[in-house]
Amino acid sequence: MTEKENFEMILRGEQPEWVPLFAVGPRADGKPAPVAVVFPGILSVNITGIGSVTDIWGVTHVPVPEAANAKLPEPNNFILKDIRQWRDVIKAPDISGIDWESMAKKDLEWFHANHEDSLVSLGIHNGYFQHLMAFMGFTEGLCAMYEEPEEVLALMEYLCDFFTEVTNRCIDYYKPDIIDMADDIAAWKSPFMSLDMYRELIRPATARQAKTATDRGLPIAMHCCGHCDDFIDDWIDFGVKLWNPAQTINDLDAVKKKYGNSLVICGGWDGIGELADPNVTEETVKESVYRTIDRYAPGGGYAFMGSYLGPLGDQEVAKKNKWLQEAATAYGSTFYQ
Repeated sequence: MTEKENFEMILRGEQPEWVPLFAVGPRADGKPAPVAVVFPGILSVNITGIGSVTDIWGVTHVPVPEAANAKLPEPNNFILKDIRQWRDVIKAPDISGIDWESMAKKDLEWFHANHEDSLVSLGIHNGYFQHLMAFMGFTEGLCAMYEEPEEVLALMEYLCDFFTEVTNRCIDYYKPDIIDMADDIAAWKSPFMSLDMYRELIRPATARQAKTATDRGLPIAMHCCGHCDDFIDDWIDFGVKLWNPAQTINDLDAVKKKYGNSLVICGGWDGIGELADPNVTEETVKESVYRTIDRYAPGGGYAFMGSYLGPLGDQEVAKKNKWLQEAATAYGSTFYQ
């Protein structure tokens, strides 16, 4: 059985042969990841571009060295000052002349997304809430949600019209197994908004785009960091089958009890507490992996996901991530036996 076939079992709600390792980027052992995420080239400049880059909306993204050069919207350089003026500022690009077939081939190669080895998960964007924050910044963006909800909702609908069209085109050419959706709507301690506000302003666009995939028989993966378990009922309702990184600030025991194998939990490990100590030992790191798998993997519905983050080329970070993957692979390989 391949890594891909094993992961397909948990997507079907079955107990797999072994605990999958859900890794972002290449695995330390060189094996293909069970799920490979690919983004269309027209939307992925903030992932694939080198240095500071500008996305299709005009937002400048800058690399963060401490986060392996992952990019964030440039601080204090926001393109939308007043939510009531969004129609004058936010302009979706014309995609009528795109060679989708050529772009799909190029992107699948760039992201090492091989249909034979991995389930291909098609990512379109990093979230409707996150787009508003990128356009306006958190202070003005959150104030806009409170003071001008009608305008925020209209902007979300406009973005959704564009992203839904892109999703439909990409499904035809990338032929994904999963649609990868994302929105970091929560911080570590709590969400950025109430559940009612989410349902009013963010869920409609997210659910409509998700329906594009579920209407074609594709499951949804949701990436959401932070304390976000309050939103899971809504996610399940519009087709989410997999959640990452499922951080430990959430009540993951309650989530697993409530949803069983109908929701694949990818995560359950965070490098906090003693694991954040620069001098943490290999034994301590690996023991933390064993405890995580013991806690969340019984019966299925779980894939290990965890990593240390730091500057590119940091050998200490690479060493610790190697420990994590070695432990998850070795212990997970025989867990169900």
